[in-house]
Amino acid sequence: MNRWRQLFGERRPLIGVIHLPPLPGSPGWGGDMAAVEARALADAQAYVGGGATAVLVENFGDHPFFPHQVPPETVAAMGRIATAVVQTVSLPVGINVLRNDGAAALAVAVASGAQFIRVNVLSGAMVTDQGLIQGCAAPLLRQRRLLAADGATDGVAVLADVLVKHALPLAPLPMHVAVQDTLARGGADGVIVSGDSTGTPVEPEVLQQARHGAQGAPVLIGSGFGPATADRLGPLCDGVIVASALKQDGRLWNPVDPQRVAQLRSRFHP
Repeated sequence: MNRWRQLFGERRPLIGVIHLPPLPGSPGWGGDMAAVEARALADAQAYVGGGATAVLVENFGDHPFFPHQVPPETVAAMGRIATAVVQTVSLPVGINVLRNDGAAALAVAVASGAQFIRVNVLSGAMVTDQGLIQGCAAPLLRQRRLLAADGATDGVAVLADVLVKHALPLAPLPMHVAVQDTLARGGADGVIVSGDSTGTPVEPEVLQQARHGAQGAPVLIGSGFGPATADRLGPLCDGVIVASALKQDGRLWNPVDPQRVAQLRSRFHP
């Protein structure tokens, strides 16, 4: 909770996702890092202009994703982009290395000055389109300690998905139990709850179960939050991570629209 409060205080953050185009080594790589960086910085500035609370840099264009460790060229590219974003905006910056390379995300965060990471599977085991992904809490939290990034007020916060989207648990697990395990046994600083897939809203009942299991720890919405769901879901969470709803025309790969950011920010009060 101390790391969370250091980042956001008593605010309920609206975290805008910077979807990076394909990076070096991925099938869709276009060969121009300067263009990737320019696009990332433009989106970051649009989030700032619209009043977002934080931004999250993510290698969304690198599909198909590695289930665990990404190659060095991905880490290097994300380090370059993350550093540029940190130096450009005055907001907290987070890192997500898909599909589940928490070690790479932490390394990029420490090197760039980013302040939090998102980990899709911190605890438990999930069956995904990348195969079986197992939790990485044990090595990740030890790595955070070794990198001196685990300070109570100045460390890198870990926000972890619980029963993450585009995946199914290896064995049935109630949401409140999964949340308890992720926080108490996995060491997360906050949890993220999503619908079944990108852009799909989470059910209010699921959010209530997550809040019950969190016992006061931060619970964020990780998908499907937008103008159509803000009034219904907003009061049930401590923060939101948003991408598609904040792009021009609501299309995933369009640039971020600062007017959409401002409009959603006005619907999601601190």
